[in-house]
Formats: sequence, structure tokens, C-alpha cells
Amino acid sequence: MTGTNTTLIGKGTFARGVHPPHRKSFAEDAQIEIFPTPKQVIIPLIQHIGAPCKLAIEPRVDVRVGDILGEAGGFVSAPIHASINGKTAKTVMRTLPTGRHVSCVPIKADGEQLEGQALWDDVFGGDWPTTGLEKYKQEEIQKAVSDAGIVGMGGAAFPTHVKFAKNDKKPIDTLIINGCECEPYLTSDYRLMVEAPAPIITGALLAAQAVGATNIAIGVEDNKPKAIEILKKAAEGTSVKIVPLKTKYPQGGERSLVPAVVNRTIPTLGLPLDVGVVVINVGTATAVARAVLRRKPLTHRIMAVTGAGVVNPKNLLVPIGVSYSDVLEFCGGFKPDAARAVSGGPMMGFTIGDMDSPVTKGTSGLTILTHDEIKKAAETTCVRCGRCVDVCPLGLVPTKIAMASKYKAWDTAKAYSLLACVECGSCAYTCPASVPLVQLIRIGKALMPKE
Repeated sequence: MTGTNTTLIGKGTFARGVHPPHRKSFAEDAQIEIFPTPKQVIIPLIQHIGAPCKLAIEPRVDVRVGDILGEAGGFVSAPIHASINGKTAKTVMRTLPTGRHVSCVPIKADGEQLEGQALWDDVFGGDWPTTGLEKYKQEEIQKAVSDAGIVGMGGAAFPTHVKFAKNDKKPIDTLIINGCECEPYLTSDYRLMVEAPAPIITGALLAAQAVGATNIAIGVEDNKPKAIEILKKAAEGTSVKIVPLKTKYPQGGERSLVPAVVNRTIPTLGLPLDVGVVVINVGTATAVARAVLRRKPLTHRIMAVTGAGVVNPKNLLVPIGVSYSDVLEFCGGFKPDAARAVSGGPMMGFTIGDMDSPVTKGTSGLTILTHDEIKKAAETTCVRCGRCVDVCPLGLVPTKIAMASKYKAWDTAKAYSLLACVECGSCAYTCPASVPLVQLIRIGKALMPKE
């Protein structure tokens, strides 16, 4: 189906999916706090899907917030910028929670810093116009977004300027802003929508102009009525529509969000582009507005620090490159029954092996789980019950994909669309045999020979 439909005719939900406990209460009422400038940040030279950045700076030089540290290594790449004022040191290697070993630029804080209310005003404050934006042309918006190093801030970290590239063969009529935040525990997007709706609306208008969309929808799950109300008020007088969606996981995934909003099905191994749609996150929309109107790069982001295992759950505006350990310490540290630290949420996040790992552009949160929360039954043999098939939002057969990956049966893995899996975790969540389906699928993607 091509993107010819010009109305928002979705049913507000998608096929299959699961209903894990929300567990948003830990931090949903915690107003965003400004994280104080850390003594040091360590900034990875790859924080996105695509080519690593090329180092653009020498050790032991002074930098200021927004100075470029790494240049994009290709079209599908995004430059990296300093997030504090200070002095650089020799590059070091760090392991991210994903298991990827990356080169990083350390910066030791030095001199006066942009922090507190001044930082908030710089990132989210001031006026965000909703009229007169037509003066910004597609090429100008795309270049500003590219220069700012903006990537998908919902977790995927795909370079946003690539989505904004002109494609005459696949015209876009609809832009969807993802405000669902369906992952349990996480509340950073929710607090952004509640506390800073204006730049979201402005960013949505600019993004729609860049891709040529005439329909603009912000999809928000209906368990966030306050955010829906605030966004509707902020969008008054604009073409932006706020679309309440049924609360179900993974409502925020592109393949679930698109049919819920516009009733179009993305083809297997396809993209929203194939059905005339572009999807970006609410945080990404805010970064777009800031990049285009103020020429400021992506140097900070909001992250939730949440869960039953942290002393003081919070939502924080942090500089990219701050360590998880620094963030956790600011929130009071672990509770005695803390058992696992997860980058992101429990469904799609990664267990953190080293708390000194740095926060990246795609870090949506830090979830601390307790021993009681991670208890599960011992793994047993798959009994072919089919529950994983019943809940997979893409209609895949997760057990077939996982077993093919486990035994390196690559032809079978391809036949069952291994690469189409979005690793949402719905299958593992519902599996009565506790088979580590997502882990096996991730390993399969990493090991499958490239054609």
C-alpha cells in the first residue's frame, strides 16, 4: 500500500501485543531536574546506527559545549559534540551496555559551565514559534539536523537527517511523532511532553516541512491523559493532531504505531517510508526545533532513573557522556535489594555490565530492578504452545527464528524473517518455558553471514 491516504484513519491500536505492568509510578510525577556538571564525561564516537565518527579533535585541547569532537563517517552517521566545557584527553575504549566496544573522547570539566536554569532555558526555554516556519526549506532543515548530530532518541538512534532526505520515488504524506513511551518504568518522554510541549510542536511542524507531510500526528497512549491534554493545548491553531492510542506494548514501535494511527501496514523488512510515513520520537522533534531555530547540536537529553531498586527515582536532563554511576549516585544509589541495572527498560533494554559506561544520545533511562522483580522460572523445553506467535506484533514465529539462530541454520532464519524482528520482547515475556528468545535472535543477527 502506498502513502496515498491523507486522513488519520487508524483504529488506535495494532494486532497482537502484550500488557506488561506499567510501573510508571516510580518517576512519572518527578519533575525533570538538571543534573549538575560532572567532573568528567566520556563521549563515544559512535552513538547511532551507521558508520562511526572520525575523530576531529586532538587530546589536551579546550572545548566548549557544542564543539565538534567527531565528524560523521558517512551519510548514515551523525557527528558528535562536546556536552560540557573542559579539556579533552587521549581517546579511550569503553564497552556500552549493548556490548559494543567503542572509542570515546574524555573531557574533564574546566571553567564556568552552562547548568541549572540557564541550561534548561537553553535547551527547552524561550519562544517556540508555530507560524512563519515556511521560510525554512527542506535542504536547510535537513542540513541543520545533520550538523546537530540528531538521532532517534527513543532508543533506535537512527540518524534523523537520513529520514529527512528527499525521495521523489516514495513521497511522504504523514509524519507521526511517537509519544507513546510504552516501555514499562520509563517516564522521560512523558515528563518532556508535560513540561516542554512547545518545542515538540515546533519540531513536528519543521519535520513535516522537511519530509513534505501534510498530516502531522502525535501518538500518545491513553494512560497519559495529562500529556494528551497539555499537547492538545500547545497544538491549538496548528495542523498538529494529538491522537490518543490504546495502551498496549509495543505501541511505540514503528510497525505498531503506523497501523494504529493511519491503518497502513509496513511490509516485512520494509520501512514507514514504504507506506508514505516518517516516524520520529518526541525528544527527537524537540532536538530538531532547537537545531533549526537556534543552531544548537544534540548535547543533552532527558533520562529516567527509575525502578524499585533505586533510592530516589528521578527524571534528569543530563549531558551526553556522563557515566551511569554518576547518575545513579545523584539519585541516592542502589537500595539493598537491587539486583540488576538496565539501560532503558526491562522489555528492550540491556543489562549494564559496567556502571562507568557512558550515557549516549539513545539512552532513555536507567532502570534498577530488585531480586523479586527478576525472578523467573527455570528455562524448559519449548512445547510449541504458540503463545509467542499469538503476541508478536509483526506476526512472526519467534521460536523458529530463535532456534534457527541457535543452531546457525541461516536459510531457515532468513525464511522466517530474522532481520524483520524488532526485538520488542513480547515473545519472551509470554513464553511459559522461559526460553531466551530475544537473546537468541540478537545473537543470530550478529552471527548471520552478511550477503
